[in-house]
Amino acid sequence: MSNTVTISPLTRIEGHLAIHTETEPHAGGAGVHVTQAHCEGEMFRGLEQILVGRDPLDAQQITQRTCGVCPISHGMASVRAQEQAYGIRPVRNGRLLQNLIAAANYLHSHVLHFYQLAALDFVDVTAVLNYTGSDRTLLKLKAWAQSALDRKDVFPVAPFLPRYEGDYVSSAEVNCALLAHYADALKVRRTCDEMGAVFGARLPHSTALLPGGCTQKPTLERILAYRSRLDEVLAFVEDVYLPDLFEVGRQFPQYFDIGRGWGNFLAYGTFEMDDGGRKFFPPGTFIDGKWEAFDPRHISEDVSVARYEDGPARHPFEGETRPKPGKPGAYSWIKAPRYRGLPLEVGPLARVLVDYHAGNNGWSRKPVDSTCAKLGITPDKLVSVMGRHVTRGLETLALVQQCFRWLDEIAVDQPAVTAFEFPKSGRGAGLVEAPRGALGHWLTVEDYKVKSYQSVVPTTWNCSPRDSKGQSGPVEKALEGTQVADASQPIELGRIVRSFDPCLACAVH
Repeated sequence: MSNTVTISPLTRIEGHLAIHTETEPHAGGAGVHVTQAHCEGEMFRGLEQILVGRDPLDAQQITQRTCGVCPISHGMASVRAQEQAYGIRPVRNGRLLQNLIAAANYLHSHVLHFYQLAALDFVDVTAVLNYTGSDRTLLKLKAWAQSALDRKDVFPVAPFLPRYEGDYVSSAEVNCALLAHYADALKVRRTCDEMGAVFGARLPHSTALLPGGCTQKPTLERILAYRSRLDEVLAFVEDVYLPDLFEVGRQFPQYFDIGRGWGNFLAYGTFEMDDGGRKFFPPGTFIDGKWEAFDPRHISEDVSVARYEDGPARHPFEGETRPKPGKPGAYSWIKAPRYRGLPLEVGPLARVLVDYHAGNNGWSRKPVDSTCAKLGITPDKLVSVMGRHVTRGLETLALVQQCFRWLDEIAVDQPAVTAFEFPKSGRGAGLVEAPRGALGHWLTVEDYKVKSYQSVVPTTWNCSPRDSKGQSGPVEKALEGTQVADASQPIELGRIVRSFDPCLACAVH
């Protein structure tokens, strides 16, 4: 007999997501297994329509408001689309400062995802009630939690409680350490935002990003301000974040076999290394176990079961956004992006696998091989819940290390923006990588105004609904086949979805 297991809303993500699954009793033991899953984006925003008719230079500011966690990525995608439309390139300093601003936002987002959003799926927060040490943070948390429980009021302990019952880290010592690092991560996130503001003027929404570079002229004082904070972030990543990731991976080895999904991946590439377009995180696809070069002409968006006016799958340059709330058979406000007609996963795991299999001796080869050896797994096991967490951490360390090199390349007190003449018409595609994955903005300018603007964001790829062929989106596919020990406490499903780091505010832009 089929039963429905629903998580609505799914908490500890950005925006409003509901997960609906059909389950059947598990033939091999207790619990149920998921036979079918649906991701539902529950709201509509309409930022693409807001941009039509406006000055194109407004776009990098308006699109940053798509998200409060990865605004810089949207700003960069808009800047890249405009640069292509205007026929310009950033000057060397401009490219470096854009990289450093975007990298700071990456580091903020990755630390946020593990500690504030995902770690509570594995950490037993009640362990703090038995804490007997001297750490001030943990003692304050213990007193706070005990007071709330004595009042029988769990909501003041949010986001720690309420929670699903299930298997958590068994060691009280490890649990308490992770809870202390939860608080440390809040300080590191602030440090990352300060880094971004050094060259970006302000965060979360930078006013310094422009087509052709950055408004801030780099000074020695600003370089040192960024570097001193980067030293702090490096120490946290090496001494706290990565060891915590590996410890959770060792305690939950079964999650290297859960949440695989389609096993096909896409990366646009990002962080330009030179004027020739070479990128630190390179572009590519990894489909059916083979690396392929990326071709943006193969991107399309399907709206068969999305709440938009029906039409054929279109490339974003020809895309339309015409909402239809009561559309029969539709179940999500998220469109269904496809590459060569296939649903592909995007994100840190995709970037790592694309680099690892490109055969170009990229940044990922040594860290992936050494980490897999340390965890006792093969690289193919990274296509999993725990693999998404581990690759996000490896990417974080690589990016911190690269930021030091970019700082060394800056020409002090030299211009950081390219002068340009604004064209009457043109079009451009800004393809970058947000922390959560492949992000594209497609812009058409006519008579000095925005004629059309389409965005395809990482969570649109990952949380997409079915398409005209009936193919599940990547998160839907990752959920299907999962064994849930207790249908009333579907902790396994939450762990799978959060491993993708969904941002529904972006997806329903």
